[in-house]
Amino acid sequence: MVELVEFLAKSLVDNPDQVKISEKTLNDTVILELTVAESDMGKVIGKQGRIAKAIRTVVKAASAKSGKKYTVEII
Repeated sequence: MVELVEFLAKSLVDNPDQVKISEKTLNDTVILELTVAESDMGKVIGKQGRIAKAIRTVVKAASAKSGKKYTVEII
């Protein structure tokens, strides 16, 4: 799942080398924390959060196959 989020984020930003993803487990949920450069934050979030919502939707659909619950937080 980390690779999926990393691929999506790197294809959106101008500085793909500054994309970092950390994984935390809280109870039965895996939290993926996405960190990008300050100048790329708007590109990852999008107008009214549409791109961020789309990333979360793709991750939710992919996590249905794995049986684990994943959430994405953009920091």
